[in-house]
Amino acid sequence: MKLQTTIEISQPLRLIGIRSRVAFIGSCFAENIGTRMRQSGLPALVNPFGVLYNPKSILQVLMQNPMDDALYFEDADQRWHCWLTDSSKNASTLDACKAGILSARGRLFEWNPDTVVITLGTNRYYAKGDLVVGNCHKQPQAEFTEQDMTVEDVTDTLDRLCQLFPRAQVVFTVSPYRYAKYGFHESRLSKAVLLLAVDAVMRNRPQQVCYFPAYELQLDELRDYRFFAEDMLHPSPQALDYIWERFADRWLDTETHRYLVDYEPIRRALQHRPEDPDSPATIRFREQTQQRLNELLAKYNIEL
Repeated sequence: MKLQTTIEISQPLRLIGIRSRVAFIGSCFAENIGTRMRQSGLPALVNPFGVLYNPKSILQVLMQNPMDDALYFEDADQRWHCWLTDSSKNASTLDACKAGILSARGRLFEWNPDTVVITLGTNRYYAKGDLVVGNCHKQPQAEFTEQDMTVEDVTDTLDRLCQLFPRAQVVFTVSPYRYAKYGFHESRLSKAVLLLAVDAVMRNRPQQVCYFPAYELQLDELRDYRFFAEDMLHPSPQALDYIWERFADRWLDTETHRYLVDYEPIRRALQHRPEDPDSPATIRFREQTQQRLNELLAKYNIEL
């Protein structure tokens, strides 16, 4: 008796290895999966600009001149914000805020990823005048207009994103988070626009672009509410672990799977939280764990 729909995951264009450079950009789902990759002992650059939900915001933060003063504002608490990014890039001065954006962009392009995973949350975006904002930073709603991207607009935006990473395999995913504030029908329509656009870009760039079905895994394979968080909108930690396992099973090469097996006891040791962190036994345990990690990295010739 078959009691579950199993989602078939297509073969990637290139498998990810232990020396691959993978960047995750986009919604909180990109952060969740990218973080799980790092926790598994694999190198990954995760959301250098913070969480971004729509294609326009992702493209804009990579294209706009970060030295433009119009991209920044100071709030009532004398904190500087960038309209292109989330609050993780806030700073106490304008120069520091600009430096943070420049540093994030530099990290991404110096990382020179060979695989870029871009997770899209919605086709809906907010604009302040002619400027598309990545985050409203709790400013009055009346300052912004809310607009929807068409399939053609999303397709063009995703194509331009691919052009920024000509040597990279670009993996698009659609976040399984459901936007209840839109209404559930409207949320599905938003996801449909993204899915149609991704499909169009895949057809246009078959040698560069592929798709990982995170959205389908959550809503079709893990369709029980026990796989959602308490808000019944976000995937639960268990669901995120499962989706990461499905990603790793299909997208990581054989050597990387061997490495993950070797790394697992070290990962558990690194996560250990002793009662007395300053005791001689704990210090010795940390030193031994670090030595084991160094030996493993040397064995596989990788750097974290």
